[in-house]
Amino acid sequence: MDWLAGLGLMWIEGRFLGIEWHAWKVVGWVGNAIFFSRFVVQWYATERLRRVVIPQAFWWLSLIGSLILLSYAIQRRDSVFIAGQAFSWIPYLRNLWIHRRNKSSQLTCPACSRVSPSDYRHCPKCGQVLSEASDKGGSDTGSVLAKGH
Repeated sequence: MDWLAGLGLMWIEGRFLGIEWHAWKVVGWVGNAIFFSRFVVQWYATERLRRVVIPQAFWWLSLIGSLILLSYAIQRRDSVFIAGQAFSWIPYLRNLWIHRRNKSSQLTCPACSRVSPSDYRHCPKCGQVLSEASDKGGSDTGSVLAKGH
């Protein structure tokens, strides 16, 4: 039970573990947690598919985490931290834009519903001919552009 009494030493004079806590400190830690979580998301996606994958959630977490950290750095007026975060959001936003553009140009196989890049001529799963015209509603197969796949 001595360890329980020792827990009181973690809170000393309004500090937890020697750190003074306030709202902006919490904002900074939340930004760090969000930014760190992107690695967990990427690791999980890679392990799940057994190949290196960077899912869209990675870029969203990167963007949100970096913007929160930038706001924290500005509030703290830390020039080194500001410089480190000032432009990091640009590639994250660009990657999200590229992801969205690529998703909107994917083709769905009318036979097996597999989603493929727009430059594929045949479905890699079943061999069915893929045509951009039929994927945009030009046929009676009911295939549509893939959304969310």
